[in-house]
Amino acid sequence: MTADPVLSDLDVLVIGGGQAGLAMGYHLAQRGLCFQIVDSGPEIGTVWRSRWDSLKLFTSSRYSNLPGLRFPAPADTYPGKDDVADYLRDYAATFALPVRLGTTVTSLVRTGDGGYLAQAGTDAVRARHVVVATGPFQVPFTPSVAGGLASDVHQLHSADYRRPEQLPRGRVLVVGAANSGCQIALDLSATRAVDLAVGTRIPAVPQRPLGRDVWWWASAVRLDRVTAGSRLGRRLAGRDQIVGASPKQLARGHGITIRPRVDAVAGRSIRFADGTHTEYDSVVWATGFRTDDSWIDVLEATDAHGTLQQSRGITSSPGLYSLGRTWQHTRGSALLGWVGDDAAFLAEQITDRMNGRRA
Repeated sequence: MTADPVLSDLDVLVIGGGQAGLAMGYHLAQRGLCFQIVDSGPEIGTVWRSRWDSLKLFTSSRYSNLPGLRFPAPADTYPGKDDVADYLRDYAATFALPVRLGTTVTSLVRTGDGGYLAQAGTDAVRARHVVVATGPFQVPFTPSVAGGLASDVHQLHSADYRRPEQLPRGRVLVVGAANSGCQIALDLSATRAVDLAVGTRIPAVPQRPLGRDVWWWASAVRLDRVTAGSRLGRRLAGRDQIVGASPKQLARGHGITIRPRVDAVAGRSIRFADGTHTEYDSVVWATGFRTDDSWIDVLEATDAHGTLQQSRGITSSPGLYSLGRTWQHTRGSALLGWVGDDAAFLAEQITDRMNGRRA
């Protein structure tokens, strides 16, 4: 899949070859469109393979299917990160999706004929439509306070965490108590003393309430279909949620010390919002990611900060779409088992637009 040159004069260019881009490719192929998927990674699934070793999905295999191919695992099991990477690789091969790897798009502009021109290395790629499927986890965010840590305090972002052996012996602070922070704190707790700094309190739900996957319950009451524009969706969209062990459960069952928000840093010492302070040997910043759309030079589709604006994946620039962003349309828009729904919708929009041009 990497040998073919990037095509020009495409019906659709899909930027990003993760689960969103591959689901988009499936639906475009079903409609017989001429398209290309480009991805900056050296292989399909690179982002998943680069996560920490013990990572497990918080959705079971039953709810981890891309369109047209079931996830190859028992329905009530929870795949690991390499399982997902293997599935994405096999998915692209099964449907012979045209993926060009090792290709980073550095700019995107609109052309005079209403299409788009993407610069990818030395290649200029023309397409009538573009789907930005770069996902929600783009640029790791580390707060500026990290700069105050002493040089002998080992620190890294959760995006770079793989296993406990990466960190020196001694006390570790995990900053951020969403799903990643809780999972990493648990992973580390078997080998060392761990503190977990909790900023904004995040509601937690068990992974299997009453013996059934939490997404079974969500689907049963159609919470997975709540849209971002609805009254309930607007309330939920700005709130993260922990699936599995909460910080309190980690404290009770695994001896993890819960701390409030980080307030200040001085050398090896970190002060918290309650006025207490502790010295640490290492810090893991599980502080999330920021979206980087700075390479999209299409003013009508971006806000004052350069961030792509969309409604159900449709932007204000005709023919430009986004896919796979958190709460793009529903809670599942960035998840394996639901991103295909948004991809099908956009493929239909693209097809309708092309048919309108022919009319």
